[in-house]
Amino acid sequence: MPRIRPGRVRTKNTNRREALRLSSMAPEDYNVRPGEVKSIACPDCRTWRRIMGEKVLKIREHRISDKVAEGERHVLCPGTDQVVVVDIDVRRWQVKQDCLLREAMPQDTRRAAQQFYKPLPAPAAPVSQMNAEITLESARQAYLAHRTRIVGRGRSAARPQGCTRCVGGQHCPDGAILARRFVFALQAEPARREAREQQERQEQRAARQQSRPAVRRAQWAKHGGEAVERANNRCTERTSGTVSEFRGADLPMLPQNIEAHDRRQAELGRQYARKTAATSAA
Repeated sequence: MPRIRPGRVRTKNTNRREALRLSSMAPEDYNVRPGEVKSIACPDCRTWRRIMGEKVLKIREHRISDKVAEGERHVLCPGTDQVVVVDIDVRRWQVKQDCLLREAMPQDTRRAAQQFYKPLPAPAAPVSQMNAEITLESARQAYLAHRTRIVGRGRSAARPQGCTRCVGGQHCPDGAILARRFVFALQAEPARREAREQQERQEQRAARQQSRPAVRRAQWAKHGGEAVERANNRCTERTSGTVSEFRGADLPMLPQNIEAHDRRQAELGRQYARKTAATSAA
């Protein structure tokens, strides 16, 4: 099968027109997708033609005569060898064309959007594999429980017996791990005790600072003072028969337009009378 080669421009002739810029054409009148054959709708005959060349792009030679079979001569299109300049952002143009194609595609033939699933959290480790905090007492109890075990259950339980392989300074693999853990806890206990005592001293110092008279007065000042005292004095019990400050000459008790108010009240009275009559008749 012969290899298909890209089209080449075999002539340097042009139609002597000004170069055709793609930015001056409609985006749907040309195709410059990477990996595809470049083509364009000829501005003269409005037919799709191939764009030839690599550096200098030109519209391929084509004819517009459709009566060659009747004996007429071929007529070249004026758009032949038209120089084309790609002065657009090809990637941005391609993205816009892809969006237009997806919108114009029927809904039945559209491809479903890619689903992005949230990754599942890793399963929690079993309780038996969790690393609990090792204290001096827990390490000691674990080591003693290994060295002193009770054989049997219930009434048949015999006297405590230690691990038969842990004798003197020799330990079995499990006993060696427990002994090493107890030694590490014993060595770290002074530093841990000092850190605990230092934290307790800091807490006591903070408590003493909070209980100072000056600090207490500042706290009381937030919830007291002249403003709070005036507010408390306003909350006194009112003697019966006295007039409240919310009632008096300064508070308007009558409508601004008395005539309009009377007309409105009369209209409401007539509406209520009609409604009452209709209800009684029913």
